[in-house]
Amino acid sequence: MTTENMISLEGIAFGYDKHKPLFVNLRLNLQPGHIYGLLGKNGAGKSSLLRLMAGLLFPHSGRVEVNGYEPKRRSPAFLQDVFFVPEEIYLPSVTVDRYAATLEPFYPRFDESEFLRYLAEFDIPGGNKLTGMSFGQKKKVLIAFALATNTKVLIMDEPTNGLDIPSKSQFRKIVSTALRPDRLMLISTHQVRDLDNLIDHIIIMDDSRIVMQHSLDAVAERLYFGTRPTVENDTQVLYAEPSLRGYDAVTENLEREESRVDLEQLFNAVMKNPGRIREMFG
Repeated sequence: MTTENMISLEGIAFGYDKHKPLFVNLRLNLQPGHIYGLLGKNGAGKSSLLRLMAGLLFPHSGRVEVNGYEPKRRSPAFLQDVFFVPEEIYLPSVTVDRYAATLEPFYPRFDESEFLRYLAEFDIPGGNKLTGMSFGQKKKVLIAFALATNTKVLIMDEPTNGLDIPSKSQFRKIVSTALRPDRLMLISTHQVRDLDNLIDHIIIMDDSRIVMQHSLDAVAERLYFGTRPTVENDTQVLYAEPSLRGYDAVTENLEREESRVDLEQLFNAVMKNPGRIREMFG
């Protein structure tokens, strides 16, 4: 792994059934200082990819390196600098305070003041018992703790599942303030809108393959997101959907116009025209 890559996957082969491989020669390199959004349909392989990075699944061949370590070896130096928030969570029957006090010794850079601040922003009292909380409240406790560990790598699988609309807004605000130049965050979701105004890089998976991995700046340079009165016989249109003003469309940005990337429309454009997208982005 080069020094600029914090997460590197090279030639990964993996599958739950040896006769049905999930990943074949999968490659991916991620750098610190970014919040990556991992998008894909259910069953695209997102959760399996995250678990390979976290050392919870082992590749059949190829090499995974995270922050200079092989996750499958589960070394203490690796574990203290990586935190994984799974989609399904199971928390013990203790108070929030006791939960944090029990786990914080495993994370040398854990910041209690940050943890309490995140809890306050999520409106979660520290003395409450975890088992008496709703699923959404438990999720917020785990996200607050994950951010406060200050691990260099933070991986979250469907973190906004169970959160109401105000909590999703809080999530975006809190996560964006927790990024540092030496920290990498990777967030997987199928609720595309939940990552609006949060991520700066996008990874899209389809059928266990990575079909796009680029910065949003690169996406905005090559694609234009806007409204058109009609899209009939328009060869530049990659995806369009009816709107009150005509059609909201994703088109090739031949004029290099500025537009705001719409993640949901981008995802739909990639799903509809994966070959053309790969050709445009190389």
